[in-house]
Formats: sequence, structure tokens, C-alpha cells
Amino acid sequence: MPTPTPPRPKASRKRPASSKPAVQSTLPLSEAEFARARRILMRRDPRLAVVIKLAGPCRLHTARTRAPFGALVQAIMNQQLSGKAAETIHQRVLALVGGPKGLSPVSLLAVPPADLRAAGVSWPKISYLRDLSERVADGRLHLESLEEQSDEDVITAITAVKGLGRWSAEMFLMFRLNRPDIFPVADLGIVKGLQKLMGMKRRPKVRTMARLAESWRPYRSIAAWYLWRILEIPDPGRVKK
Repeated sequence: MPTPTPPRPKASRKRPASSKPAVQSTLPLSEAEFARARRILMRRDPRLAVVIKLAGPCRLHTARTRAPFGALVQAIMNQQLSGKAAETIHQRVLALVGGPKGLSPVSLLAVPPADLRAAGVSWPKISYLRDLSERVADGRLHLESLEEQSDEDVITAITAVKGLGRWSAEMFLMFRLNRPDIFPVADLGIVKGLQKLMGMKRRPKVRTMARLAESWRPYRSIAAWYLWRILEIPDPGRVKK
């Protein structure tokens, strides 16, 4: 009697897991991609969709025209100051180097610290500006190569500068490099915006913020921009979804 042939095992329909990790895109979003991200966020989150409709197109890309060095100088100037006060002092500093086109590591290092202090820059910020300028001038911080680096590598490079923390690096990633998936949980505007969007009585903790933002991947930068905008809207709940 012939031996029965055992049944063949069913082929698995699952694709084998790739041994290569997902590659993070370092390319900035185009205007068309910003619009696509906006549509995706509106479909995924009805509450955020209300804010998006009120605020209009995301304008993150408008800050990309600023030079990388100038963007980091302004990040230092903006620390612990209101927007108006920071801009006034920033304009005084630009005047010391001959205007925006004259701003460079070399020109900033050539300004006597006493002149920067007279312009309203605090002594700690003067040391931050000089450390930034020295690092760019001697090549320890190569700003042009940041375009090609991962988000975490950019954060590591920028936070090596005295006075520039993770928040400053995240702002650089969002506004200068237009990276699409940054969510600055330490930003007070983002905390308040998320609290208002979700109708929370208390400010959310970092872990809660990260969990709630998961559905916005890979466009958390765009969602964050709209969380800033929600603070400018009196009552987004009145708008029909």
C-alpha cells in the first residue's frame, strides 16, 4: 500500500520582515505635500479638522528661506523674551553687522561683546552667540550638512552649542528644514493647544501628549503648527465639522 503524501503546508501570506530599518526622509515637504498632509490630518482627526479649516494652509514653509546661521542666531535671541522685545534686539544686532546680508560667524565674532550688551543682548546670550559663531567658523558645526542628517543627528549637532537645547533644535527642524514629523512636547504653546483641542481641564503630561499625537504621524509638525493656531481661535468648537 503506497504511503500517503503529507499535505503541503500553506504558504504564509505575510511578507518576510525586512532586515533594513525604515529610512527617514530628510527632504523638506513641497507645497503640494503640505496640502496632502493637511487633508490626511483632517480625515484622521475631526477636532483638528475644525482648526485646520479656520486657520487655512500651513505656512511652515515660509520660514525656510532664512539662512541656517541666521535662524540659529534668532533662536538664541528669542529665548525668554516676548516676540516684540526679541525682534527689537535682533534688529539692533543685525545693524551692528551691516544688516541681514552681513550676518555671518566672522562678522558676529568681530562685534565687541560690550556693543552686543549695549544692544540689549544679555551676557549669557552673548556667550551663546560666540560659541555658535566659533563652532560654525572652525567647522565643528557644518550647517549645510544638516539638510542630509536624520532628525536626531540634527538635534545632537545643535544641542552641542552652548545655550541651544532640544526645543531650539526642534524649531530649527520644523521651520528651517521643514521636517514633517517633529512634535515639540516641551513647547508651552503646543501644550496649551493640545489641552484646548482635547477639552482637558489640566495640562497634559508629556507621555499623554506623545500618545495623542501618534495618529498624526508622519505629519506631526503640521499638526503642531495648527495647535499653535488654535490659541488664536476664540471658540473652534462652534464651527461645524
